[in-house]
Amino acid sequence: MIHAASETLRGVSRVTPLLESELLNQKLGFRLIIKPECLQETGSFKIRGAYTKIATLRPRERAAGVVAFSSGNHAQGVAKAASMLNVQASIVMPSDAPTIKLQRTAEYGAHVITYDRLNEDRTMIASDIAGRTGAILIPPYDDFVLMSGQGTVGLEIIEQLAQLNIRPDALFCPVGGGGLIAGVATAFAALSERTSVHPVEPEHFDDTARSLAQAARVANTPGNSSICDSIVTQIPGKLTFAINQKLLSEGFVVKESEVIAGMKALFEEFKIVAEPGGAVAVSAAMKGRQDWAGKVVVAIVSGGNVDRESFCRWIM
Repeated sequence: MIHAASETLRGVSRVTPLLESELLNQKLGFRLIIKPECLQETGSFKIRGAYTKIATLRPRERAAGVVAFSSGNHAQGVAKAASMLNVQASIVMPSDAPTIKLQRTAEYGAHVITYDRLNEDRTMIASDIAGRTGAILIPPYDDFVLMSGQGTVGLEIIEQLAQLNIRPDALFCPVGGGGLIAGVATAFAALSERTSVHPVEPEHFDDTARSLAQAARVANTPGNSSICDSIVTQIPGKLTFAINQKLLSEGFVVKESEVIAGMKALFEEFKIVAEPGGAVAVSAAMKGRQDWAGKVVVAIVSGGNVDRESFCRWIM
């Protein structure tokens, strides 16, 4: 499915490069290679899964349109993919989502419906729209076709590293609902099985790490917040966790100060603008530098959709 998705995405998504900094490697004591999906269409990896999913819809389904719910990156991915495929999209987004994400989703041609995330249920709102209009719900992560599109990130990494004759010891990946890492881990399990694949999450939203440790899906404690809005979920997806439980190694958790340190390093060493949730894999690699001495670590930078004011405030 991932290979098929790669063909579907040919000429649609960008083949983002692998980057490394010799100076940063010297400071860390190991080789850190980043995959900057923040340079992807719509500023995150989400276009891969969204386009792959919508492209599989039958003509009658496309005519009914699609609906999705998201705090921003999935929203933009669905909006852009739907526009490219001439499909009408309705996107349910929290009213307090970053302004740039709300704005860009509308600019891609989607009809944006905002809601109060403290008092309203986005799933119910999207389901109601689907029920009234017949629109097809495009979930943010819990869908095998969607996951296969996200898995093309892993396939690209493996192919790019092979061209450089590099064998990675570990891969770090930001995790929210688990769709990206499920696809990536599937690719690595088949083509680079000696590489350990690690989920990275922000403090208070480490549901995947704790679920892996307890061998069952466990939810986060309500009432917490995080600057990593793009990867904040309450519990791992059912379909994603079934895959991730089999394929993932230990999960890592980073504090907000560590996230910001990762954002600063990406900006200073690579001239990369990453959103907080997109930077957590690099943050975790920097935090655990002593554990990876002399090894090769790949870190996915999953997104860069952050408003200028917030970014400048965090990295100053």
